[in-house]
Amino acid sequence: MRTRAWVQIDGSEGEGGGQLLRTSLTLSMLTARPFEMIQIRAKRPHPGLQAQHLQALLAAQQMCAAMLEGGQKDSLHVRFTPGQPRSGHYRFDIGTAGAASLVLHTLYLPLSLCDQPSTVRIRGGTHVPWSPTYHHLAGAWLPCLQAMGLRLELTLLRAGFYPHGGGEMAAKIDPVTAIQPLRLPTRGAVQEVRVFSAHTNLKDEVAGRQARAAAYLLRQAGLQPIVVETQLPSLSRNTVCAVTGIFERTRVCYSALGERGKRAEQVAEEACRAFLAFLRSDATVDEHLADQLVLPMALASGPSVMRTPRVTQHLLTNIATIQKFLPVTIRLSGALGECADVEVIPGP
Repeated sequence: MRTRAWVQIDGSEGEGGGQLLRTSLTLSMLTARPFEMIQIRAKRPHPGLQAQHLQALLAAQQMCAAMLEGGQKDSLHVRFTPGQPRSGHYRFDIGTAGAASLVLHTLYLPLSLCDQPSTVRIRGGTHVPWSPTYHHLAGAWLPCLQAMGLRLELTLLRAGFYPHGGGEMAAKIDPVTAIQPLRLPTRGAVQEVRVFSAHTNLKDEVAGRQARAAAYLLRQAGLQPIVVETQLPSLSRNTVCAVTGIFERTRVCYSALGERGKRAEQVAEEACRAFLAFLRSDATVDEHLADQLVLPMALASGPSVMRTPRVTQHLLTNIATIQKFLPVTIRLSGALGECADVEVIPGP
């Protein structure tokens, strides 16, 4: 039963970042429960709503005709009273290099549970630090959602890097009537490893050096990667290297970004080292994907399970936020920093 009881959230709890707001917005739209959040992003160097958080908030307001207080940049206090989410054709512009992926994370579940298809185009950063890159979305996040019965398609229209932004991604979201559980207790054998090496407005040789360095490191580990080198349209001059592992039952993707003074070989090494560390574990999803999947798992029609190589503060914070809105049981077999099974049992 949908209820209108207010949810009170202290934005300084846990890791104290924007994830508390995004998860709260998603669940507020889905449960019809209004929420009040204080001390938004209190543990960040620049507290309060920044561009990407404000855009997620305003996008959610538009999508469900919500009543909103505190919807301005740098706000530390928000009150959000949702209406019914509506399918449609939406365009959002963060206006900076703020992460487009995180705005999409806020919106896709309410749109998936509407009764008509939707399209969403988001302009901003598609490849920026501390956020899922487009290639993580496409390589790891999307296949897991599709395995849960969600019907999304993603397209990268233009890559956006810090500080220029100006990237754009599009999502097509078809409605579903239920979200299926995801059971990933084991990953199975590795079937394929892919290296994606791209540059924007640099010389092709830069992507080539990056690709060769990644291929060398992976071959040293006994793998035979499939390598793709390309150039992406962008307003920026930068590089991205993504290493995707395809296993019998799951996929993971680790990516690294260039920056001024950072050699292409260093970018490749960063992505490969993270992937190889995952390979040495017996995890079934990467540590970043774990905190992203726990939300749809909490809404699924039955119990789900996954294994993360490392319990992060992001995961613990997201679990605590979800449990403020939903009667869900979430069990971890390990503590912060440890490899752990994550079991999610939705309530009635």
